[in-house]
Amino acid sequence: MAVAKNNSAIFFIKYWLPAIIYSIIIFYISSQPGNQLPDLFLGQDIIFHIIEYGIFALFISRALKHSLPKQSYLKRIFFSCIMLSVYAITDEIHQAGVPYRDASVWDVVVDAIGGFVGSLVYR
Repeated sequence: MAVAKNNSAIFFIKYWLPAIIYSIIIFYISSQPGNQLPDLFLGQDIIFHIIEYGIFALFISRALKHSLPKQSYLKRIFFSCIMLSVYAITDEIHQAGVPYRDASVWDVVVDAIGGFVGSLVYR
């Protein structure tokens, strides 16, 4: 039995821990007051949200592919998009309490688009 537990710990570290660490990074970035974020170019918010959640989707999709190997590609995309959308909603709720930040339905939509694209890319 010790071998099975060891294998599950290795599995978790290899596949799920990167996604969890990335979610913590997103949380940390979302915790920064809005007046401390640089304005680099027009539309940066949209681009950054798509990239941020596209990368997150790669980690989630990778973990799901190895956790649910018998599930179809489309079901994994569906599960990934649901997980990412729920996280995006909770992230926006969190941002509502951060100085100079607010919660935005538009950001959740853009996050979901980024998550969908990232999920499609990972096969």
